[in-house]
Amino acid sequence: MENLCPRFEKAMGLISTRWVGLILFDLLKGTKRFSEMEADLPISGRLLSDRLKMLEKEGIVERNIYSEFPVRIEYSLSEKGKSLEPVIKEIQCWADDHVHIEETDEQKA
Repeated sequence: MENLCPRFEKAMGLISTRWVGLILFDLLKGTKRFSEMEADLPISGRLLSDRLKMLEKEGIVERNIYSEFPVRIEYSLSEKGKSLEPVIKEIQCWADDHVHIEETDEQKA
């Protein structure tokens, strides 16, 4: 069996890390404060912080600190992160066309 390209494997591993897709999708809407993202996404603050640090280390997310009182910290996509927009939108289109989720009784009501 041939090995996949190591860059492709790393990219797929990064994007498929749990919650990363939703975080990137949320940041495509623009700059957000941590508290806004925490309210928008169904994940714990600790996990969100961990994922943002990982994405920042990869150069996909930028963290901007404003020396106000209280300190304001905002997150946005870097140019590298913004370049993922067509990829994320294509995955969304594919999911809309091909992924079906069974409705629960609550969703039907």
